[in-house]
Amino acid sequence: MSESLNVVLISTYDLGHQPFGLASAAAWLKRAGANVVCTDLSVQTLETNAIRGADLIAFHIPMHTATQLCFRLLPKITAINPNAFLVCYGLYAPMNRDALLAFGVQAIMGGEIETRLLQLYQELSSGVTPQQSVVTELKKQKFILPDRDNLPSLDLYAHLLGPGGSTTMSGYTEASRGCKHLCRHCPIVPVYGGRFFVVDAEVVLADIAQQVAMGAKHITFGDPDFFNGPGHAMRIVQSVAEMYSGVTYDITVKVEHIRKHKDLIPRLAETGCLFVTTAVESFDDNVLEHLSKGHSRADIIQAVNICRAVGMNISPTFVAFTPWTTPESYLDLLQQIVSLELVPHVAPIQLTIRLLVPLGSHILQTESFSPFLESYNDESLSYGWRYEKSATVELEQKVKSIVATGISKSDSAAEIFSKLWDAAHQATGQIAPPLNNISSPSSHSMSEPWYCCAEPSLDQFSNL
Repeated sequence: MSESLNVVLISTYDLGHQPFGLASAAAWLKRAGANVVCTDLSVQTLETNAIRGADLIAFHIPMHTATQLCFRLLPKITAINPNAFLVCYGLYAPMNRDALLAFGVQAIMGGEIETRLLQLYQELSSGVTPQQSVVTELKKQKFILPDRDNLPSLDLYAHLLGPGGSTTMSGYTEASRGCKHLCRHCPIVPVYGGRFFVVDAEVVLADIAQQVAMGAKHITFGDPDFFNGPGHAMRIVQSVAEMYSGVTYDITVKVEHIRKHKDLIPRLAETGCLFVTTAVESFDDNVLEHLSKGHSRADIIQAVNICRAVGMNISPTFVAFTPWTTPESYLDLLQQIVSLELVPHVAPIQLTIRLLVPLGSHILQTESFSPFLESYNDESLSYGWRYEKSATVELEQKVKSIVATGISKSDSAAEIFSKLWDAAHQATGQIAPPLNNISSPSSHSMSEPWYCCAEPSLDQFSNL
């Protein structure tokens, strides 16, 4: 006879979103009779009573910073409750398997984890203690509506910033998971290996409906690439436009998919898409080739123009510092941003991003990267690497200092960019020409600037 167990699901950080990974897991476990408590430590404090009474504690670690925070938290959790069954699930769980197992984690899950998590819960509730396991599930599953009832209010999370300082409450959902592309630096590739899975359209629409009922007027689709399945994606946004007048959204799409599906871009704008996040990474064709991005400098320019032609902005992300970055190529990056009038659409943190090389990264298999590879660092959960040109070291330090200071002073993106502009010209021995009209009063962005490989200071997470 199965008994109901107490389950605590923990998110340490999920890019400023109400965690889909907690809401989805909670729905599956509640349906099996579990007593579920969800805790998001980016906006809540740790509930020690819930931890003390838990039979199963599961950490959702979808990205690098979340994983570092999980490692910081694990000793505290095991001290409070040494008998709970510990699980880590999400994108970064399998690639950190050895360290997690050494910390006492008993089950590690990646990929499509819900069915496996449910199976583990059923074993525990029937009196069976599962063996230590590491599983990556890559099987299509029938999704159910995420349960957001026990999560913090949407108004505590990232919101849409608009013209004149306006703010709009925002929600977050996923229409697909994984990715069919094999970019060498991407953390999705070691887990999904070029596969992706769509979330049933009726589930996505029902999830949006419940967030609209909570007050959301804008939705971020968190798919790694919204156009991995363009037909599926377009059916969803068409339905959202028909169901909710005035609800807007943003998506993430590869440069090559913007070009390939340029006939769909006008319909995105018509259905309320305000901007498209796209992983530009670099304007240097040499770097793009090393990263296997599937696009060129010319392709980026074309993608910007395709979106701009229908009144929709691109929000580019970058890996500004790689082994092949030089002061000259960094200056070229800034020059291209200015030329394409992208300054208002680039979060300053993007201009500090250093190539992150976690365990399992496909770039470790790249011959062109191996001459720069250094040892693995247990604290940073990544491999070190050095520059081809040593002059870049000083520039990177200067850039990070400018951005950190600017953010702490609440300087605008344009103000921070201007200082980077001066520093990059100085690093190349040039006089910086003046910058004019690099601010845009009509642009939209999200209030949470971190994205993907960005590494905010762990000190800001005081709840841990």
